Amino acid sequence: MIMRAMIAEVEEVRRNWGWFLILGIALIVIGTAAIVAAEITALATALVFGWMVLIGGVFEALAAFWARKWSGFLLHLLVGFLYVVVGLLIIGNPVAAAVGLTMLLAALFLTSGIFRLVSAVAMRYPNWGWAVLDGLISLALGVMIWAKWPGDSLLIIGTFVGIALLFRGWAWVMFALAVHRLPDAGDWSRQPAGDRITTPV
Repeated sequence: MIMRAMIAEVEEVRRNWGWFLILGIALIVIGTAAIVAAEITALATALVFGWMVLIGGVFEALAAFWARKWSGFLLHLLVGFLYVVVGLLIIGNPVAAAVGLTMLLAALFLTSGIFRLVSAVAMRYPNWGWAVLDGLISLALGVMIWAKWPGDSLLIIGTFVGIALLFRGWAWVMFALAVHRLPDAGDWSRQPAGDRITTPV
């Protein structure tokens, strides 16, 4: 029963492989455009983030009023109010928001790089050299972003968003091509489990 459901699911994915391919190509195109127009992408990202924070704050405040007899009413109301204020500030000045996000990004790369380096050298687990390389790359990225801050903040955020979209698009393209090469449902059921395809997450 479970095997039959799995075969039906794979067959459905196989029939719609073209849509996955279109999705991947669209993300590649959007990612490329985001890299080319990195500053516009950064502003759009900051604005979307601002609206998300603002809407989240409104819902938080509404939820507080719906449960106003609860002892945490005032805390939730204050949190909602804070979210609304921060959201409005980001929407009102997306350039400053992008600059702040860039600083957070630099701090993230620096701290994570140092942590990975120290833990890899201290613990010496199997293939720890790769963790050292990963830490060094993160550290180098953090230093590079920090050195260019705040001048290239918009360029950095926009480029990173574009790269993320680009790689996501290629992941979907590769998935679509792999699905297209799958055999018919009957043949698939006889394949070893290791050769079967799962949807990217």
